[in-house]
Parts: sequence; structure tokens; C-alpha cells
Amino acid sequence: MLEKIKEIIADALYVDAADVQAETNLMRDLNAESIDFLDIVFRIEKEFGVKIPKGEIERRARGSLSDEQFAVNGLLTDAGLAQLRLAMPEVDADEIKSGLYLRDIASLFRVATFERMVREQLQPAGIAAPIANVMQPVAALN
Repeated sequence: MLEKIKEIIADALYVDAADVQAETNLMRDLNAESIDFLDIVFRIEKEFGVKIPKGEIERRARGSLSDEQFAVNGLLTDAGLAQLRLAMPEVDADEIKSGLYLRDIASLFRVATFERMVREQLQPAGIAAPIANVMQPVAALN
């Protein structure tokens, strides 16, 4: 799965496949823009038969927090940051820090973010991931 996602991202962004690794940050390392995310999501959805709704990471991060508990004037609260760290385990927790705005969440996306999202959707409902896999980085699961 990871190899196919890497291939999709390399093709969509016109970059060398060798430059696309699980930990690669799409915006910082590959110069992806918002429009590129739409193309990547479309290609991934088509390839894997899944649906990745716009704002999925934000919805998962928000969890049971109210809008005001999650972010104030677009700026993530401490509780919002903590929830986002849980929602995006593939991102170094040090990158999810005070001063992060809702609009900046996309700047955290890694190749592994897309892999995790697809893996979660393909996993049969009601079946938890093996406990050993929960503790491993997404890239190690492949």
C-alpha cells in the first residue's frame, strides 16, 4: 500500500519516486500546494476504492471537543493540539505546537498520513489494529 501511495504522490507532484518516503512532508519537502492535495486524494480514492472527506484529519482531531475547545479564532488550543497529536501520530509531536492554525494542518501531512487514512478505511469495521501495530510508526506496518 505504501509503495502505491508513494507512486501516486510522485506522479501527481511530478517528482522522482526516490524523493517520496513515508516521512516526507508534502508541502515542505515536495512543494505540494492545496490544489495538489485534491489531485492526490482523487487518485488515492480511485486506486483504493475509499473516500477521504475534506477536513477528515480536523474532524478526527476535534473528536468530542467543541469548536471553542478545539480552536479560538482559527488558532488551535492546547486541547486541540493534544487531540491533533493523537490524530496524526506519524507527525513529530514537536511540530504540533502552540501557534498552529487550523489552516496549517495540511502543512503537517506526510506520505504516511495518506497511508494511515487509507489503511483505517480498509480495515474492517469494529476490528481494532493489533496492539503491536498501534505502537509502530505507520511506515513500519508495510
